[in-house]
Amino acid sequence: MDTSTHAHNVSPSHAVAGGSWSGAARATLHCLTGCAIGEVLGLVIGTALGLSTGATIVLAIVLAFAFGYALTLTPVLRSGLALKAALAVTLAADTVSITVMELVDNSVVLVIPGAMAAGLGDALFWGSLAGALFLAFWAALPVNRWLIGRGKGHAVMHAHHAH
Repeated sequence: MDTSTHAHNVSPSHAVAGGSWSGAARATLHCLTGCAIGEVLGLVIGTALGLSTGATIVLAIVLAFAFGYALTLTPVLRSGLALKAALAVTLAADTVSITVMELVDNSVVLVIPGAMAAGLGDALFWGSLAGALFLAFWAALPVNRWLIGRGKGHAVMHAHHAH
């Protein structure tokens, strides 16, 4: 199948079939991987450097988006798309999911008493971060299912590479 035009012509039947819970879970795990790498790295760097809570959260969010997008952009570029088209596919595939995850995981970490003040050697730091990412997955899962079922989100990306 010629995938160069497939992404622009996602049929309703393909979109609905791709809107399964298992497909959404795979897309959400893919997104969570990039978000988690960036989120953990941002919180570790911010905590290690003694940055303020606000600066640490901003750093974590920026890195979560950067790693999340990078994990999608790389295989889309390998599929042969030009950079501009690959960026458009990446933004369409991941922006909503990453946004939901970042809103949830950062909100959770912020409301857990002492989580942002905990040091890197504290179980509270790692436990709150793990719990926040767990909840972020479950918040993004139905969003991704809804998007994929409509031919959006990760459905756009899958036209350009196979998992």
